[in-house]
Amino acid sequence: MTTLLPAPSPIISPENQYYWDAAKAGRLVLKRCRDCGVVVWYPRAICPDCWSADTEWFEASGRGTVYTFTIVRRGAGPYAECGPYVVAYVELAEGPRVMTNIVEDGCLSRTEIGSAVEVVFHPTSDAVTALPRFRLT
Repeated sequence: MTTLLPAPSPIISPENQYYWDAAKAGRLVLKRCRDCGVVVWYPRAICPDCWSADTEWFEASGRGTVYTFTIVRRGAGPYAECGPYVVAYVELAEGPRVMTNIVEDGCLSRTEIGSAVEVVFHPTSDAVTALPRFRLT
């Protein structure tokens, strides 16, 4: 059985619209700076390393490793009725680290630093987009 977590809708702006449209379609996309090569997370128009506005979208592999994690036993806000659940930083194969949830059966007992993961998408409560979360592989 999959761990059920709320999926609140993100704030969608012109800068990140493409990202959220791709997520709704089950695709993980990232931005890369064409000048310095840095992969940018969170999606934005300007590279945070060299300040170039010459960035491009590309399809990410959807794979990564758990950089660090914690098990939340008492959630807050929309997560108040959930628990326990895993919150983690996942280091994507492309480089950036993203804060996310590790989901699906056994994740509470099997998640470890360095665990291999892959992206899964959970539709938001209003079905406008989907949230990328990760499962152990």
